[in-house]
Amino acid sequence: MRFRVAVLLLLAASTVSAQSASPESAPTHWVGTWAASAFDGDPWHTVPTLVDSTLREIVHTSLAGNAVRVRLTNEFGTEPLRVDAATIGLSAGVSSVDAATLHDLMFGGSPSIVIPPGAEVVSDAVAMATPAFANLAISIYLPLQQVSDVTVHSSAQQDNFIQTGNHVRDASLASPVLTPSWYFLKAVDVEPASAHAAAVVAYGDSITDGALSTENANHRWPDYLAVRLKNNPATADLAVLDEGIGGNCILIHCVAQNALARFDRDVLSQAGVKYVIVLEGINDIGTLHEPNRPNYKLTAEDLEQGLAQLVARAHEHGIKVFGATLTAYKGAGYFTENGEQIREALNHWILTSGVFDAAIDFDKATGDPANPLMFAPQYESGDHLHPKDAGYAAMADSIDLGLFR
Repeated sequence: MRFRVAVLLLLAASTVSAQSASPESAPTHWVGTWAASAFDGDPWHTVPTLVDSTLREIVHTSLAGNAVRVRLTNEFGTEPLRVDAATIGLSAGVSSVDAATLHDLMFGGSPSIVIPPGAEVVSDAVAMATPAFANLAISIYLPLQQVSDVTVHSSAQQDNFIQTGNHVRDASLASPVLTPSWYFLKAVDVEPASAHAAAVVAYGDSITDGALSTENANHRWPDYLAVRLKNNPATADLAVLDEGIGGNCILIHCVAQNALARFDRDVLSQAGVKYVIVLEGINDIGTLHEPNRPNYKLTAEDLEQGLAQLVARAHEHGIKVFGATLTAYKGAGYFTENGEQIREALNHWILTSGVFDAAIDFDKATGDPANPLMFAPQYESGDHLHPKDAGYAAMADSIDLGLFR
């Protein structure tokens, strides 16, 4: 009798275990398809009127999904931010949206939400087929309220739109104001078809952010990498999230929080991250030219220590880190001979130290063989610091896709 009772208990336990592991109760597998690093603004862009307005923001996906969710952020706000309505749909070009794909965004079943200062929120899942390399139009209505400090990603290389009043469900905006920034928008995640889908984070400064690339064309090097990954069967389930900020530094406050300070928010908190490519440090080096910082000192070892910290923190989360060499900058406004020596020493360390899981030689991919301190002419944008579209494509083409195993 005792044996029969024990067997029945084991069977019951097995049934409960099987039910708990069933597909219906399994947690949703979310992976980021688009993201941008939010910060507290820069000195080059003015903030337009955002309240009693609809913000229609255009983002470009890198991974397809069967469902989608949106992350909104008030991380740098000093007052609560109220969102009264929000929608998502496929962009139909400029400020228009395909009305047949338009969906309301809900937050715990409510169309509105208040985001506390310093916080972010995630929308409920929307059952919506989201293709790779599609433009999504995300519309947010902000009612009248006090907004002293914005959370923004400026220099988006993408036109976005602002229209007075609540127009989140309008197929097009009648007379929108153009803005080059994404406001209060942090990420878009999808539920991919493959359980093996994951994300690659491109982490860096304006070169990762795509400065001087063709606007509205998605010609940043992370965009080109996303296309290469998709076209390669072994890596077709990888998304690319661009977490570059123009003017950012590794160790000091240049534009936005330094790379060490923002790493948790912009890399570790992203959905489904498996790899990160780090290209950062040229602005730390360029600051040696800054006359307003006479006491500023920097060595290659300082930057190496900072980068090694990023690797250690990523490895704690099972994320592989690929270090990218800094591209040439001779002729740029903040070039110095001392800075060039630091750049060359840092690049040698990236390639040879073994600290990274692998190294990517962007300097070699874009440099002029006849003049190694400068971009090759076919990749030069004109400011001697940023590549043009062809240079960004060359950077992406130089990455060994075998790294993503």
